[in-house]
Amino acid sequence: MEPMLEGKAVIVTGAGRGIGRDIALMMASRGAKVVVNDLGGAADGDGADATPAQEVVNEIRAAGGEAVANFGNVAKIEDAQAMYEQSMDEFGTIDVVVNNAGILRDVIFHKMTEQEWDSVISVHLKGSFNMATAVAKQFKMQASGSFINFTSTSGLIGNFGQANYSAAKMGIVGLSKSLALDMARFNVRSNCIAPFAWSRLIGTIPAKTDAEKARVERIKEMTPAKIAPLCVALADPASDVTGQIFCIRNNEIFLMSQPRPIRSVHRSEGWTPETVRDHAIPAMKASFFDLERSGDVFTWDPI
Repeated sequence: MEPMLEGKAVIVTGAGRGIGRDIALMMASRGAKVVVNDLGGAADGDGADATPAQEVVNEIRAAGGEAVANFGNVAKIEDAQAMYEQSMDEFGTIDVVVNNAGILRDVIFHKMTEQEWDSVISVHLKGSFNMATAVAKQFKMQASGSFINFTSTSGLIGNFGQANYSAAKMGIVGLSKSLALDMARFNVRSNCIAPFAWSRLIGTIPAKTDAEKARVERIKEMTPAKIAPLCVALADPASDVTGQIFCIRNNEIFLMSQPRPIRSVHRSEGWTPETVRDHAIPAMKASFFDLERSGDVFTWDPI
């Protein structure tokens, strides 16, 4: 295996289980020194347990790699700062941040509480901001670095019962793109990954109908280990790509399109609510249907 990350230090949040665990292990297998962060909470964010992160550290060390455990909460900016400081103290550098930590509190929107909204936004979106701001000045100073942020097709497309999660994941896309633009002059890259993989979070989504149960069984074939290769490749400085959104579904890697106008209408005398209703909106609908017939509209079961 090529030591493409030799001498690099990587923080992987939510790395005690699932996708994060496999990312941490593969990062280490390619020579990276890894800060394995995991609060050890339940799928809804409650509780804490140091065991998952420490077990991953032990596995990396047993294989001859370097790793340290961190049990901080990404939703707390002081914990994010402590992760950066830990990497600098232990390894003397920080080169990659993988914003993977997350929780779910799924509920149909009209029943969603403010606390259910805030808790998911805090971990996913604010947590990604906290980690980015903790290392941004260091990345700028050393003129290098890579942010790998985890979004979801629930954000890109939408999903039932996940308004909090979908909003957070779409917010991460905006954060990642802005990081890519703001920090390009310092040779810092930022990309998103939308994974299709079975995890304990996906396992909390109810499956009541036969179709839903069949879908779950298909998802179980998409193991978390399928996500790690793309993540490690994006960490490699040789992968000169930024501002992009990638999706992984089993053995497929997709590059998502960037939002662009697909049709415009112009009225020299300007618009009234009536002319917008009677002319502009029907024209836009026709454009969408044309795309749908041509197969250019991207549809997936959200995860």
